[in-house]
Amino acid sequence: MEVIKQWDIRLELVKTKTGALLYKINVSDDHFFLEQNPLKDSKYGFAYRKLKEKYPEFYMFWEIKNNRYTGKLLAGIFLEKEDIDEFIKQELQSEEFKQYEDIKENLE
Repeated sequence: MEVIKQWDIRLELVKTKTGALLYKINVSDDHFFLEQNPLKDSKYGFAYRKLKEKYPEFYMFWEIKNNRYTGKLLAGIFLEKEDIDEFIKQELQSEEFKQYEDIKENLE
């Protein structure tokens, strides 16, 4: 595997308007990855909250470029991928998960 580009990554801990502490990976002033907020009442918030309860070493970040979400996801896990896949599959089928609607999230 060849490294095509290497970023000088700066990791920060930021506080949102609602008081949640989230990690932020800065690439440049207008390009960064923001950790998924586990307190959000959305499908992604619910899934991330459940994953963090079971696997505290799991992190999920969304890419933001030019003040817009790109839809790209960066996930960091320090355990077997099969464990995460099975956990997500079970949670996606739960009734609790189905009650959440996708909510267009504004940047905080």
